[in-house]
Amino acid sequence: MSRHVSGWLQAAPLTVVLGGFLIAPIIMIVVVSFWGATEYSIYPAFQFDNYSYLFGSAVVWKVFLATFKYALITWAFTLAIGFTVAYFLAFHVRSQAMQTALFLLCTIPFWTSNIIRMISWIPFLGRNGIANSALISWGVVDQPVEWLLYSDFSVILAFVHLYTLFMVVPIFNTMMRIDRSLIEAAVDNGASAFQTLRHVILPLTKPGIMIGTIFVVTLVMGDFITVRFMSGSQKANVGRLISNDIALLQYPSAAATSVVLLITVLMVIGILLRFVNIRKEL
Repeated sequence: MSRHVSGWLQAAPLTVVLGGFLIAPIIMIVVVSFWGATEYSIYPAFQFDNYSYLFGSAVVWKVFLATFKYALITWAFTLAIGFTVAYFLAFHVRSQAMQTALFLLCTIPFWTSNIIRMISWIPFLGRNGIANSALISWGVVDQPVEWLLYSDFSVILAFVHLYTLFMVVPIFNTMMRIDRSLIEAAVDNGASAFQTLRHVILPLTKPGIMIGTIFVVTLVMGDFITVRFMSGSQKANVGRLISNDIALLQYPSAAATSVVLLITVLMVIGILLRFVNIRKEL
């Protein structure tokens, strides 16, 4: 009995922190999502008007589809780049000091603000930017390419730049835990490099891939600043929808959208976790 009491006492501070900073705000958002609003005020109520508008609006459906599109394409690129970088660091760099140095080199962009890293693409991709100047000077195009900036391309490029490291770290950590004798055994049995990658390394790296996927997908689906700046306010995602409602003081509508987004993200994470038991495999 004393052990149980001691365990509860040890868990009490963390429970208070989680309750006060995580559970209570979520509950409040859910409550507010059922309130009503006018142009000048909000009022407590229990109504489904906000949710009815969300599920009945074609614009909202398009915004959610655009959010999934950004998340899916960004995930594909970050996975390809992150897996390649992690594989190189884990299996081709023999020196631990060099591994550490190259890994720290990957983190250099994180030494500055996300907004600064994002905005740095604008003079590069602009109509008179470095990219267009180079393409024209090389004779690839005759006039500046318009879709390099303020487009889906620039949004996804910024997402990949901002969030690739969130894929590199868990994959690299998982690869470093792989028993090298398994790879040697595969090679001794005549497996090619591709076969070893497919049948040994890739299955053992699934936990890292899933963790990186959860990081990237959740970050992209909740982001709103990147879409705003890199699309020139011409594109939208769910994060921007929430941000616009807050700017217009439509807090109940913003809360309802947030609840739907939260449920959607939790469903995506639940589906991902069905492919691998992260706790067991780590």
